[in-house]
Amino acid sequence: MITHVVIFWTDKPGSEDRTKLLEGAKALLGGIPGVREFRTGAPVPSPRGVVDDSFAVAISMTFASQADADAYQTHPDHQVFIDDYVKPYVKRFVVYDFGQA
Repeated sequence: MITHVVIFWTDKPGSEDRTKLLEGAKALLGGIPGVREFRTGAPVPSPRGVVDDSFAVAISMTFASQADADAYQTHPDHQVFIDDYVKPYVKRFVVYDFGQA
């Protein structure tokens, strides 16, 4: 199993950029074969110093195999998300992919 996590920082945190990015992320739900679990949301504010809540939106999804994860990257819905929501609204993002231990 592979977990794919993407953390996004928008040009205008806490504004309509976050709302647009969340809308675009939700459009990925259910339309791409191979995605087993999908979650998206905004940060939960925390007083704990170890919690980085500076981002605008996070996405997390799991795949059964590397082949499914690779197919997701080239799927047309994912490409639309990148072109219509990531490029116009995101100033920075980080991707973490990890397998089950």
